[in-house]
Amino acid sequence: MTMRATSVEGVRRANLGEILRLVHHRGPRSRAVITTETGLNRSTVSDLVSTLAEGGLVVEREPDPTRRVGRPSPIVAPSEDVLAIAVNPEVDAVEIGAVTLGGRVRARVREAVRGALDPRDVAAAVARVTGEWTAGELRGCRVVGVGVAVPGLVRAEDGVVRLAPHLGWREERVGERIAEATGLRVAVGNDASLGARAERLFGAARDHADVVYLNGGSSGIGGGLILHGTAIGGADGYAGEWGQNRPSIVDPAERRTPDGVVEDEVNRARLRQAVGLGAVPSADDEALARALAASDDPAVAAEVDRQRRILAATLANAVNVLNPSMIVLGGFLAILHDHDPDGLLGAVRAQALAAPAERLAIRAAALGADRLLIGAAEAAFEPLLADPLA
Repeated sequence: MTMRATSVEGVRRANLGEILRLVHHRGPRSRAVITTETGLNRSTVSDLVSTLAEGGLVVEREPDPTRRVGRPSPIVAPSEDVLAIAVNPEVDAVEIGAVTLGGRVRARVREAVRGALDPRDVAAAVARVTGEWTAGELRGCRVVGVGVAVPGLVRAEDGVVRLAPHLGWREERVGERIAEATGLRVAVGNDASLGARAERLFGAARDHADVVYLNGGSSGIGGGLILHGTAIGGADGYAGEWGQNRPSIVDPAERRTPDGVVEDEVNRARLRQAVGLGAVPSADDEALARALAASDDPAVAAEVDRQRRILAATLANAVNVLNPSMIVLGGFLAILHDHDPDGLLGAVRAQALAAPAERLAIRAAALGADRLLIGAAEAAFEPLLADPLA
């Protein structure tokens, strides 16, 4: 193959990826809109869309029949038969989902965990569930890979879990175990960083380029950072460990853990204990939110307010250093936010510099329980989006 032929083929593959990424992230749109948004000419878009459709990656459907002006342009949508398997291992459960191009969770299971979670058991569960799906409700679908959202430090270079303390994992190659069990390509990342990516692409931060995301789960508090539309992972991929920062606590009587970090004080288990759910391992964030909302116990209200004060100080520090336009809170942190959204925003602004806080918005994660699965799937989809013909 000549150099020019190689170059032409490379450009074609890049353009295919651009169109597929566009309909995946931004939703169905007409060929005419794709032509405008990509800057490609009409015939090129027509050829590229046809190639993607022949490959089963997009589907075309008739436009809105009420449109009266001009020649109607077919609507191009990502195929919901193209899937990534998403995995989120936690201390109390392993959640596995099948996520479509376009970011919809088409199937999911949550399997409770008792005792230590062995990575080999995670790999076996992923292989078993994937096999059941592809032989049953997802028969005929194309599975492009697996994405794993781990609550711990994941080395960006090779996906090795350096440390997931609440899972008891250290220097664990869980991605390799899953690849061996399933025969699929596997991508592994930090859960909160992947959640940030999902909220930026599909959720509460969709229209924001500078985003701080904090996720509160059973394993503590992690986070992600997006600046100028680019996910920031740091030198090795470990950025965003907000929960490991030292908390700002004005009144020493409010400290619950001597010399503790933020996630020791702003803590899901403490909320569960306050409302009597400490001994109910199956209680998820929805159950916790309902219990908190129904409680009229002053001690419960005091614990919620204490955690919100410490959270507000942490967020104010993030505002001063990073100047985000949006902070997104996921997991049990979304519950603390929804208790009094305006009050939390006011508390953050009161402790931050006025200029970086003046345009700040704080939102609960819009994707709810889907956020980590969608984020994990996005990591699995990335090779396909980069080169749909690979």
